[in-house]
Amino acid sequence: MIDPTSTTSRAGAASATGVPASAVVPTGRRPFAAAFRALVALAALTGIVLDTIDSDDLGRLFSYFTIQSNILVAVSFAWAAHRAWTARPALSPRITGAALLYISITGLVFHFVLSNDSSGFSMTSDRTPLESAANQLLHTVTPLAAAFDWLVLTVPGGFLLRHAWQWLVYPLLYLPFALIRGALLDPGTEGRYPYPFLDVDLHGYAGIATNAVVFGLAFYGLALALTLADRVRPHLRGPRNRISPTGSGPLK
Repeated sequence: MIDPTSTTSRAGAASATGVPASAVVPTGRRPFAAAFRALVALAALTGIVLDTIDSDDLGRLFSYFTIQSNILVAVSFAWAAHRAWTARPALSPRITGAALLYISITGLVFHFVLSNDSSGFSMTSDRTPLESAANQLLHTVTPLAAAFDWLVLTVPGGFLLRHAWQWLVYPLLYLPFALIRGALLDPGTEGRYPYPFLDVDLHGYAGIATNAVVFGLAFYGLALALTLADRVRPHLRGPRNRISPTGSGPLK
């Protein structure tokens, strides 16, 4: 008689009922991936907390794309760490790819636009030690860590072309959010618009529309680049810590 509790019988039963075997057969714990992702989540959370402590306007603080994207990183990486530690299938590439894209946007826009005096949209100013530490965590550490996790701890091929435009839903919704919030605040309010390229007082709605198209196309190009890079990047091996994009188990 076949032991109904055995791994083989569970996989066979799953196959017979049409349930993927990955939903029944344990995938194996991935301790390094779990620890690294927990640290990434902690870095994002620490940066948010430091900014919160130093802020006198939490509404303004949480209106920033930086804070929102790092909240997503903190949640998704903590969730992924738990799944890796408990030997569960990896998160959907649609979720991990979205987190990667948004935090990449955060890092790239900060370093190449907001911190660049020649960009025309710079936000350089004197910062307190807490602000400086938070900036490094939220704009440099978490984007680089998310890229490392993607390149080293996940198997290539999970991102699909349709994901590229699906991921843009949030950045597109962020635009009306920022504009409506600014319209509801009194003129002259500090931080009325979160970023210079969204400042209606400076550029007018026509200028904002132009900026939105330029940034939108750039973000879509980045999403496509990540999707295509995911298809051609090297297939590094590490069976204890890497898992296939379908969640079928550790890489062999």
